[in-house]
Amino acid sequence: MSKPLCVMKFGGTSVGDASCVARAAQIAARQAAHSSVIVVVSAMSGVTNRLIAAATRAGTGDRQEAAAALQDLKQQHDAALAMLISHQDERDKIALLMQEILDEGRRLCEGTALLCQLTPRTLDSISSLGERLCAPLVAGALAEIGVRSEAVDATELIVTDGYHGSAEPLMEATRRRSEARLRPLLDDGLIPVVTGFVGATSEGVLTTLGRGGSDYSATILGAALGADEIIIWTDVDGVLTADPRLVAGARTIPDISYREAAELAYFGAKVLHPKTLRAVMEAGIPVWIRNSFAPELPGTKITPRGRTNGGGVKALTAISEVALISVGGPGIVGVPDVVGRTFSTTAAARANVLLISQSSSQNDICFIVASADAARTVDALRQEFSKDLSHQQVEHITLDPDIAVVAVVGENMRGTPGVAGRTFSALGRDHVNIIAIAQGSSETNISFVVERKAMKAALEATHREFALEKPGS
Repeated sequence: MSKPLCVMKFGGTSVGDASCVARAAQIAARQAAHSSVIVVVSAMSGVTNRLIAAATRAGTGDRQEAAAALQDLKQQHDAALAMLISHQDERDKIALLMQEILDEGRRLCEGTALLCQLTPRTLDSISSLGERLCAPLVAGALAEIGVRSEAVDATELIVTDGYHGSAEPLMEATRRRSEARLRPLLDDGLIPVVTGFVGATSEGVLTTLGRGGSDYSATILGAALGADEIIIWTDVDGVLTADPRLVAGARTIPDISYREAAELAYFGAKVLHPKTLRAVMEAGIPVWIRNSFAPELPGTKITPRGRTNGGGVKALTAISEVALISVGGPGIVGVPDVVGRTFSTTAAARANVLLISQSSSQNDICFIVASADAARTVDALRQEFSKDLSHQQVEHITLDPDIAVVAVVGENMRGTPGVAGRTFSALGRDHVNIIAIAQGSSETNISFVVERKAMKAALEATHREFALEKPGS
C-alpha cells in the first residue's frame, strides 16, 4: 500500500532563523517516517514586509534603500545557510541559487526606481523573493539530516488567474501540473519543499495569492494531490477561543468545523488565511493547526463537522483595521436600486465587504470594509451617487475609521436559544455601545460593530458570558 500523504506548511516564525529551520526539518523528517510529505514554506519572519517596503521605496525612485534592504536579506540568509549546511559543496550550490534570486530582485527594484512606477506585477515578483530564498534553505536542512529533498517553485505547480496581489487558483490545471511534477518525487521517497504564497498564470507570469497566502498554497496542493491531511505549523498552539493578547484565559479548541474556522479567519483570526479552507472543503481533508515550537501538543483539528461543545458559542474574534461606510438619508427610498448600485460600485473598487447592516426603513445602509480600501470606496460611491447627492436624495456618504468588528462564532449556535440575547446583555452590563449588528442566515456567526477603543472590553465580556476561559482563569 502507498503511504498516506501529508502536506506540512511552515509559517514565517516557524522558519524565522537557522534554529527554526532546523526544527522544521526535524518535524518533517519525523513525519516522513510513516507518510509521504510535501513541505510548503513561507518567507522567513518579517521578510515579505521588508521586500514590500523596498519595492515601495523603489517606486518613489529610491534605489539605494531598496538595494540596502536586499543586501540585508542576503546577509540574513547567508548566515542561516552557514549554520544549517556543513558540506561546502552543498552550501556553495544553495548560495549560488540564492544569489541568482537576489540579483533578480535587484534588477526589478532598479527598473522600478528608474521608471518611478511600481506595478502590481512587479510587486508580486519582488514580494515573492522571500519564499524563493527560504525553500532551498529548508531543502538543504533536510538533506543535512539525511532526508532527500528538492526545492520546487510553486510557479511550476499552482496555475492561477491573472489578478496580481490576490490571484485565484485554477484547480484542474493545478492538479495536472502538481501530479506531473510532485508525484514522481514522492514516489521516489523525496520531500518536495514548495514555495508558498506564489503561483503563475497559464502563460507563466508569476502571481501571488495574497498576504499570508502560504496556508492557501498548502490546501491547494493538498486538494490537488488528494492528501490525507494538511498540517499548518505556526507559533500558536492551535485555534484559540479568543486572541490571548486581548483576553486572559483564552484556550485552545481541540476540534472545530470548516465553517467555524472560516468565519474566524474571515473576521481577523490570524491563525488562518481567510481562503485557506476553500480548496479542501469538497474533499473533506482534515487540516491541523499546530505549534512548531511545541510539536508535542496536539493543536486544533479542522474537519467538515467539528465537534460540539454543548454551549453554542465556540470562539470569538475581532478585527480593528476596518472602517464603517454609511450611505443614507430619507430620500434613498426613492433612489432606483440604491443597494445594487452601492455594492456593485464597491465591488468595482475591489473592496471586500465584511459586514452589512440596513435599517428596516431602508433609510440607511452601512457596511464594513478593510481600512486600506475605505477611502477608495467612498470616492467611488460619491462619484456613483453624485447626482443623487446634489438633489439631496442621498444625504450622506460617510466614513468612520475608528471602529472594530467582533464576531461570536459557533456551528451549533442555531440550536441554542438565547445566544444573541446573552451576548448583548453581557455587552450592556459592561457598558459597551453597539453601533451595528449582523447575523448570517446560517446562524453560525453574530457580528457587531463597536468603537475601536471598546473592542477589548467587548471580547472580555462575551468570553466571560459563555465561559470560554481555561478552568481556573
